[in-house]
Amino acid sequence: MTRHTLTSLRELYDRPFFDLIQQAREAYRAHWPENEVQLCTLMSIKTGGCSEDCAYCSQSSHYDTGLSRESLAPLQRVLETAERAKANGSTRFCMGAAWRGVTEHDAKFQSVLETVREVSKLGMEVCVTLGQLTPEAARQLRAAGVTAYNHNLDTSPEFYSNIVTTHTFQDRLDTIRSVQQAGMSVCCGGIIGMGESEIDRLKLLEVLCGFDPAPESVPINCLMPMSGTPLDGQPPVDIFQLVRLIATTRLALPKARVRLSAGRTRLSREGQAFCFFAGANSIFYGDKLLTAANPGVDADRSLLDELGLGITAPQPLAESLAG
Repeated sequence: MTRHTLTSLRELYDRPFFDLIQQAREAYRAHWPENEVQLCTLMSIKTGGCSEDCAYCSQSSHYDTGLSRESLAPLQRVLETAERAKANGSTRFCMGAAWRGVTEHDAKFQSVLETVREVSKLGMEVCVTLGQLTPEAARQLRAAGVTAYNHNLDTSPEFYSNIVTTHTFQDRLDTIRSVQQAGMSVCCGGIIGMGESEIDRLKLLEVLCGFDPAPESVPINCLMPMSGTPLDGQPPVDIFQLVRLIATTRLALPKARVRLSAGRTRLSREGQAFCFFAGANSIFYGDKLLTAANPGVDADRSLLDELGLGITAPQPLAESLAG
């Protein structure tokens, strides 16, 4: 597969709109079952009190957002949520904790490992997002049954310091490398609508194109401005810019799931339909994404039915991921 540079990505992105999305549609059909969307559920298993200063995040302890700090969710509650997600059609269950990161000796991390072991018995893909990882912590997550690790790069290397100052872009890349070395797949994307330029978005995509192996999934989040954060009040992303980015991502990384993630409550049904046509083939499903609102289950089902989009069936997990 050709590794795309900023120049080649910009050439794709700047094509006439209908030419671009038609080409992206063809790339999607060449690599994926047509008219099929994977449903994923994301649960916050530890909310608030994070020491990082990510400017978009209501869970940061640096900002007064009115969010109550919660301790690690008990195993039974997580299992009940996972079972409900599976019953509603989700084939991927992601657990997120508002931590700077974890180390292999931390008692809370050991609790997460036990939760992962139990959730993995349900037969869904198990994804976690816990912040920065040591190589050993990554190995332990893999052994417990984690199939994918989510660690977004958020934005371009050049714009990154405008969004986060308590860790670096390289810190993110180091964690992703630990994930890959441990044998987990990488779920890595970004957030748009934070004040970055369209070129920043393409520079982020250029970095993703340089991963070896390529990311298994690329979540594209639209900023959900949270009260009390520095990015509160940011306007919605232009829908045509979003669709162009999804189409360019589909062309650049044709074998990755392109996940239409946070911010869908700010998109019209028609806008979401354009995103699916352009190559998005996964959504986060359920009423909430960590602390942000998400379209309701019934609304999503109605939209998918209206568009004639089916739901990805559960896939047998490789035996190598079980232990």
